[in-house]
Amino acid sequence: MHDARVLVVDDSAAMRALFCDVLEQSKNIRVIGTAANAAEAREQIAELQPNVVTLDVEMPGMSGIEFLEEIMNGGNPLPVVMLSSLTQSGTETSLKAFELGAVECFPKPLKATPEQFAKTVGKLGKIVLAAANSNVRDKPRPKAARGEGEADDDSGYQSSGMIAAFSTSMGGVDALTEVLGQYPKACPPTVIILQTEPMLAEMFIAKADKDCRCAVVAAADGAELKPGTVHIAYDPARHVIVEPGTPARLRLVERDPVGGFRPSATLLFGSLSRGNMPAIGAVLTGMGEDGAKGLKLLQAAGCRTLAQDRNTATVPQAPAAAVEAGAASAELGLAELAADILTNCAATS
Repeated sequence: MHDARVLVVDDSAAMRALFCDVLEQSKNIRVIGTAANAAEAREQIAELQPNVVTLDVEMPGMSGIEFLEEIMNGGNPLPVVMLSSLTQSGTETSLKAFELGAVECFPKPLKATPEQFAKTVGKLGKIVLAAANSNVRDKPRPKAARGEGEADDDSGYQSSGMIAAFSTSMGGVDALTEVLGQYPKACPPTVIILQTEPMLAEMFIAKADKDCRCAVVAAADGAELKPGTVHIAYDPARHVIVEPGTPARLRLVERDPVGGFRPSATLLFGSLSRGNMPAIGAVLTGMGEDGAKGLKLLQAAGCRTLAQDRNTATVPQAPAAAVEAGAASAELGLAELAADILTNCAATS
């Protein structure tokens, strides 16, 4: 992992100072420049050659979203962490930023003292360092949405009832858009852990439910796992596990974080393993090592286990941890991973 050389772009001098202070206290991060607008940032990028940019969404002149699009469509795209307020419009903008290629969207407090701000953005350093070591897309992927005339989904796919479970964090919105875009209406019963801001997760779920052929809902305690529905868990206050039964059910439980994560993919995978339930598990793009130990338990129980290809994952830390732990039966790109899940979860004639 190499150090982060950061350019901080924000039209507020106070915000620039606060972000610089927070980042410079983080190990392996150096702020090499600041800019108040897109014009200044363009010059700084050419001169200083940063390997990650933090970019404010709302700026005078060219907006952050417009400048992000310029960065990503240029000849040398950079990892960008967008700073957006957690409002309705701010969250919609964050989803647009992911579509354009942002590595992560970080919640920017609307009002905060320096002390409150520092506490709120305590994890920003980890995000920026991960972004500096990410795989940047050189152009936006096409949106994987349901096309006209596809609402009835006459693909004929039939699920065996096998449960698909996977986890993701940084880069996860983009990855899930691609994977769920491959899902048929009668998809395998699926449980996903998405580590992101709750408001952003809620808006992503609403958008995915509208765009995808299958139903996409927020994970709820007691929900039955049946074909045709994807359950996304994102509540940072509760873990999600699967309880055996016919059908199996989700349980949301209040427990301490596991390895620093809540909800924890390792706990989810472990519950499937302990319940001896037919399942397939996968770890997608993300930070940290959550899921690797749980995926190993699934593998030991005879289940198929997958990791997103580290060379294509936006943030390869999590899938790399699974591969290095010997927990993944295969390492696949997103399209191949989705196809693998559907094939292995299909009903046999």
